[in-house]
Amino acid sequence: MMATRVNMTAADFIAEAGAETLTDTDTLDFFGHDVYQRGADLLCVVRPKNTAELSAAVAAATSQNIPVIPRGGGMSYTGGYTTDQPGAALFDLGAMDRILDINETDMTVTVEAGCTWAKLYEALAPRGLRTPFWGTLSGLKASIGGGMSQNCLFWGTGRYGTAAQSCLALEVVLADGTVLKTGEGFTRPYGPDLTGIFLADTGALGMKATITMRLIPEAEAHGYASFSFETHEETLAALGEIERAGVTTECFGFDPSLNAIRMQRDSLGSDARALGKMMKKQGSVWGALKEGAKVVVAGRDFLDEAKFSLHVLTEGRIQAAADDDLERARAIALKHGATETENTIPKIIRANPFGPLNGMLGPDGQRWAPVHGLLPHSRAQACYDAVIALFASHKEEMDRLGVFTGTLISSVSGSGAIIEPCLYWPDASNPVHAASMDPSHFAKLPKLDHDEAAWQLVQKLKAALVDLLLEHGAAHLQIGRTYKYRESLDPAADDLLLSIKKKVDPNNLMNPGSLGL
Repeated sequence: MMATRVNMTAADFIAEAGAETLTDTDTLDFFGHDVYQRGADLLCVVRPKNTAELSAAVAAATSQNIPVIPRGGGMSYTGGYTTDQPGAALFDLGAMDRILDINETDMTVTVEAGCTWAKLYEALAPRGLRTPFWGTLSGLKASIGGGMSQNCLFWGTGRYGTAAQSCLALEVVLADGTVLKTGEGFTRPYGPDLTGIFLADTGALGMKATITMRLIPEAEAHGYASFSFETHEETLAALGEIERAGVTTECFGFDPSLNAIRMQRDSLGSDARALGKMMKKQGSVWGALKEGAKVVVAGRDFLDEAKFSLHVLTEGRIQAAADDDLERARAIALKHGATETENTIPKIIRANPFGPLNGMLGPDGQRWAPVHGLLPHSRAQACYDAVIALFASHKEEMDRLGVFTGTLISSVSGSGAIIEPCLYWPDASNPVHAASMDPSHFAKLPKLDHDEAAWQLVQKLKAALVDLLLEHGAAHLQIGRTYKYRESLDPAADDLLLSIKKKVDPNNLMNPGSLGL
């Protein structure tokens, strides 16, 4: 039975449930921020070490009518865990980071929600295994629980889809502390997809405690190619046909502005070292020396910054298979007007898949915020045209305030294309940047002051992009409190969503406001 003390505060009562509970000012301020902005003041930060502590602490909070908010690795920039409602208990799940089971017979792995993608990948690599989707570029910090709540993409997305598509089963803590188990742990679905209900819910329906995912053998052979294009129409057409051919595990590209930003940001020395390590792992000391030297010699001129780029990665059990897929992708790109360029970028990224998160600020310390939409290929070009037109209509104001953009595109197996315009603006960094980036890199960046006029323009542009993407029928990952999910639903589907929310969270205390609930 929980002990009682005279004059206990609400935070004291939560702490009595057994999980570490923090209320000092610095901790509350840090956890009040995400990558993009600060939310309302928090009551406390709760750090459970296991499912039992998580369940007890959630129950203790909600029994006092205190909202509870889950936080994974803290990489959200869409209000996934920042709220405008003060007095919430934020649950930092970073201490729940154990790998609970690796089953090589059934080819499944079960982890606690706070386990990072990088930690899991490193644990599986000596066994020659990985999950089909195996992490985000922020996977050094980003957690698997956060990935399942927000949904995410990158490593493996070109062939296996998003994070949610690799999930088999969950343990979820509901608003009253109930631990709900979904799925059979080895197949999905069995009957109605109860696991799917809690995936990509942005933590609005429950907190992920454990996640079970499929395993596949790690690839033994790889292929890499890069291309430049004159226009976004050619680039998107090539990306779409490559995705439909099913020949790549990753296919992504940058507009000329983002090309220029990447060339300013990356480090030649670290690139060469990362490539060298990758080639040595593949058994080629000579290859390591050759690839490292190639990066240094090429410098930052191997990619024409005035053009669009597209980068493809292939993999297979044997090199002939990876090479054949690469040749098919190459033929498609060339058919759409590409010029093949040095393949350094995909090699660098693959050599260091979970590198330091130095892209969270621009090359001169500017703030960064991406806005994205997932569209079928048939609608991607019209949406991209609309994004260009939106920025053109604000060009004078953007130039005056130092606001600029760069756009990423990426394929998603079976779904279409991600279009992700990124906003950059002069502004002060926040504590999440300092805690997430490589300290030496962060120290070298200029320290900017808050620019209210630039911030207000970015707010306006971000809202306009969200509206534009809704008009074009885009879907979203990281819905959080940013994207208009419920506005996109059929009324009957929205009623069903509200009914589920009412069942699992009758008092609307589980991350209220996220998912539009």
